[in-house]
Amino acid sequence: MDETGGKYVCSPPPRDRASWDAIWNGIQTGVFQTFSSDHCPFYFEGELGKKNPKARTAFRWVPNGIPGVEVRMPILWSEGVVKGRITANQFVALTSTNHARIYGLTGKGSIAAGYDADLVLWDADRKVTISQALMHHGSDYTPWEGYEVTGWPQATILRGEVVMQGGEILGRKDKGRFLPRALSPMAGRHGGAAMD
Repeated sequence: MDETGGKYVCSPPPRDRASWDAIWNGIQTGVFQTFSSDHCPFYFEGELGKKNPKARTAFRWVPNGIPGVEVRMPILWSEGVVKGRITANQFVALTSTNHARIYGLTGKGSIAAGYDADLVLWDADRKVTISQALMHHGSDYTPWEGYEVTGWPQATILRGEVVMQGGEILGRKDKGRFLPRALSPMAGRHGGAAMD
């Protein structure tokens, strides 16, 4: 087995170009209302990593999941907005507004009086080559190593407080709050919650 191939084992797996086109069509037409990542990272190295001794003998022993939440927005901006597949407004809806609406999170997902001041300051033209050295995810690799994107977050503001600036984490872990999922027509009958 190619040892580096284990870095990309996830479900659903990356698809062929026709499948990518179908996914973009779903994003553009509103079939998909949110864009996210299950962010299921495993180490690549080590006894429990993707390159563990059993994984070298059979594919079924390769842990299934990859890191991805930290680069989801730059990739969507670069592949979506920069390449003309979606608008900047669609980007905001897919990454923020629709999540808040679907989960019934009042005070989230919009810039308006009475809402939390949750903002991302975005450099739409900044070119960045994704590398493990830039990541904060705790895994020992990124499957996006060497992939160039246009558009990168410059700062993140949580309830009016700067918690990330210039790639440096400034916020404390105890600043997060548990937000129960509201029962709304968009939220459906399934349970769930969010962290902010």
